[in-house]
Amino acid sequence: MERVEEVVIVGAGICGLAIAVALRRYGIQAVVVERAESLRTTGASITLASNAWLALEALGVSHKLNPHYPTLNKSVVTNLSTGAVQISPFPPNQSGRVGPKTVHRKALLEVLGEELPRENIRFSCKITSISTELDGQGSSIALLLMEDGSHIKAKVLIGCDGVHSQVARWLGLGEPVDSGRFGLRALSVYPQGHGLDHDVFRFTHTGFNGGFVPFTKTDLYLYLTTLKSRDSGEEGITAKTPPELIQKYVIEHYCKDFPPEYLDVVNHVDVSTLTWAPLKLRLPWNVIFGKLSKGTITVAGDAMHPMTPDLGQGGCCALEDAVVLGRCIGNTYLKNGQKLVSSEVAKAIDEYVEARRWRVAGVITASFISGWVQDGSSWLKRFVRDAIFYRFFAQYASTVINYDCGSLPRTSAESNPKQD
Repeated sequence: MERVEEVVIVGAGICGLAIAVALRRYGIQAVVVERAESLRTTGASITLASNAWLALEALGVSHKLNPHYPTLNKSVVTNLSTGAVQISPFPPNQSGRVGPKTVHRKALLEVLGEELPRENIRFSCKITSISTELDGQGSSIALLLMEDGSHIKAKVLIGCDGVHSQVARWLGLGEPVDSGRFGLRALSVYPQGHGLDHDVFRFTHTGFNGGFVPFTKTDLYLYLTTLKSRDSGEEGITAKTPPELIQKYVIEHYCKDFPPEYLDVVNHVDVSTLTWAPLKLRLPWNVIFGKLSKGTITVAGDAMHPMTPDLGQGGCCALEDAVVLGRCIGNTYLKNGQKLVSSEVAKAIDEYVEARRWRVAGVITASFISGWVQDGSSWLKRFVRDAIFYRFFAQYASTVINYDCGSLPRTSAESNPKQD
């Protein structure tokens, strides 16, 4: 069986759904193919800085999330080696901007998914190969061979299929590299309430750091990053270790160095949300000089710019991608009489790539440096962290999180709100 689609987006994660929503605001119907059986919710929660909320506002969905989550007040960093505590209030929002807020990842996915016709998201669709061919007008189109033997032809193909992207590999992008660190993340739940302020609590130590973020009355986001498993023998853990054993391992090997409240949060983990994985990134020069597109085929989100989580910008940049790519393709669609002309779409995608290339390469670099200095595994790193990083890095971080990716067309409902 063969299907022909105008736009195919590979991956129904945050980025893939957001791009489909952005295109829909121009009247472009994109089909999202997802290998999983349902929306992916790995990670349990996600912290959205001001730049992400600006993107969600452009997508027309920020009002569906914003009222349900409190704004984070400040960062409280405790050096577990010295006992020193550094408190850094988050700067006031500019011009009424929202953020930072931590939200349930599932809630964000559902809000984006609700903006799309149900039939436009197709689950259990696994791609086995990607190729191109010429259509009747001599334009190159993508040909996707699916696991069930069917084919999908797409005038535009956008890979939002994560760190190990098939589309990125087809483009020839350099594979993501290991950062040398591992990361744990999970959702901890206190059914009766945790009673904590809505702050970011972070604890640093030699070779690892961890923390938690209360973001509702009952739920907290928990994380831990470390250079390596503390036990390299048979008891060491991997991404395939059952979550109950990962929780036990963290309690036995790490929690003794943390204050009691961190142990308590670990004990309240919902193990179904717990993940442990190596932290990977795409080398910034591969983003700057690499092939991020070919004709009407491109990538976005983690497929373009996987990064370490130290600035909390992976998902935020993915939402920026969605707005910028949607606007570039949407504008050429309107310019050509609501038609996707392959040669013009290719130019629009080139415009998107050039708009994003340096931006995300800078964020990848800053995220890696942030994690590098904060692991504190050498005297140099500790000196940079304590004497320079916390004092001067905030200014750069502010420029990152206050980035405005621009707007998208308003719908008729937004332009003419109902009067009470």
